[in-house]
Amino acid sequence: MIRLARVGARKQPYYRVVVIEKDRARNGRSIEVVGTYNPRTNPATVDLKRDRIAYWRSVGAKVSPTLEKLLTRNPAPVTAEPTAEVNPPAAA
Repeated sequence: MIRLARVGARKQPYYRVVVIEKDRARNGRSIEVVGTYNPRTNPATVDLKRDRIAYWRSVGAKVSPTLEKLLTRNPAPVTAEPTAEVNPPAAA
């Protein structure tokens, strides 16, 4: 399962996005850390390894409802393919 694990101090929440067995404790030993979530910044900071999340989902990992909301609110950035130079060098 892919879910949030709280690691922040009291009244200062900070979360790791972890891949963990479903029946383990919230902050138990995880298989892999695939991102972080800091709700205290304005706007909230979400840093995800989307390729690793996609891998774990492909092998059957379920995503928690809270993390599903974070994924939909923070879509993956679209990367443009490199194009040919707009202004080629002028011939002398």
